[in-house]
Amino acid sequence: MRPTFHLKTLAVAITAFSMASMGNAAGLDRSGQDVTAFFQDGLYAEAVYTYIDADVSGYDSANNNPNSNTYERGNKTGDIAESYDFFRYGVKADINDTFSVGIIYDEPFGAAAEYSGDSNFVANTNPTDSAAEFADDTNPTPTPLQTSGAIIAAEASTAGENTNVEVRSQNLTAILGAKFGANKNFQIYGGPVAQRIEAQVKLRGLAYGPATGYTSNSNPDMDYGYIAGFSYSKPEIALKAALTYRSEIDHDLPINEIYPLFGILTEAGALQGGASPAEAAAAGAAAANRSSNYEITTPESINFDFQTGINPTTLATAKVRWVPWSDFAITPPLYNDVSKRSYGPDGLNLVEYEDDQYQVEVGLAKRLTPALALSGTVGWDSGAGDPTTSLGPVDGYYSVGLGAKYNVTPTVAVSAGGKYLWFGDAKGQLPSDKIVGDFQDNDGYIVGVKLSYQAKQSFN
Repeated sequence: MRPTFHLKTLAVAITAFSMASMGNAAGLDRSGQDVTAFFQDGLYAEAVYTYIDADVSGYDSANNNPNSNTYERGNKTGDIAESYDFFRYGVKADINDTFSVGIIYDEPFGAAAEYSGDSNFVANTNPTDSAAEFADDTNPTPTPLQTSGAIIAAEASTAGENTNVEVRSQNLTAILGAKFGANKNFQIYGGPVAQRIEAQVKLRGLAYGPATGYTSNSNPDMDYGYIAGFSYSKPEIALKAALTYRSEIDHDLPINEIYPLFGILTEAGALQGGASPAEAAAAGAAAANRSSNYEITTPESINFDFQTGINPTTLATAKVRWVPWSDFAITPPLYNDVSKRSYGPDGLNLVEYEDDQYQVEVGLAKRLTPALALSGTVGWDSGAGDPTTSLGPVDGYYSVGLGAKYNVTPTVAVSAGGKYLWFGDAKGQLPSDKIVGDFQDNDGYIVGVKLSYQAKQSFN
């Protein structure tokens, strides 16, 4: 007689530490946008907390000539990755044996990095030392925004400050699913997604050349997209498979920008044009500061989730994710307008990526007792290209994870797990293609805990 693999009997432990906890993945990807809570049987609710601690360090470039892209190993950067945490919540219920509804909250995109110490990503506190960096600048025709004296003055305006970036986002997804087929094995699902995003960026130090001292604060914006998918289940062998698409979401963010070097050059130009010192100073201040709006489009994505029973106490899982980060860019208006003076009519993006992201994770879960199960996973993330932005210099990773799930009662379970990551080496690159850092042999870890509730629902 063929064995039957009931999901509840398996009590699988694939929870807070699987793809839903992909810290330091490609681009700005963080949560993995997991929706597997919606595929649980009956009435289900979960609360997940994830903590990420990464060590990302390397060397800056000793070549601070903005007109030369040659990398020369310089000083150590120290650990630039700040610890990071986020939450996920999900609730799902069956309306009847055909229709289900669910709501999922997660924090899909983010970044948290800060340089410190004695590197070219920190504004020099001694302008004399900065001047020495440009002593061999022999380019006979530097562009207006690559004038060493102006760069030194811009750096001095933020002396001692660190390069820093922080991006936060929140998603709220509502899902309606409809089962069909003779045994209700098939399901289509979809619904609206509300997304909020905000960002702060500070570029400091000679590594950023003319952009040193640049600061932007992108105030929160809420906008909307959608989710759609198709799933198949076969309870007799604990099989579930789901393909989920999330749309792009266009944001129109209010932004405040400060670009010190542009103000310095504008003031100098006004003085040369005959303006009074007060008039020149006012013109420089106006040029260096701008409040406006700009667009960010967070990327679409596709997730594939699969599981199947191997025997009555063992479950195999697989997860695959694709995100087209090569289509993503952050292009603040003042930053872009200033860059057009040196880099052509299109100017530069502040952040961009070369490649799309692919993630794969496979795992096994084993029930040891009726209340306890253990699981293990191995994973791979392709990264979004190397070289990559100096604000997140990691090119994907390999990972291994372990976890456990314990049923406190027949309906309440606690899960916990951890994951270790080996990050891919990457060179940090400016939008101008200048290599400003080299980051190798880095790693990190993720820990997560999850509280879940699951109860049967019956319909007569």
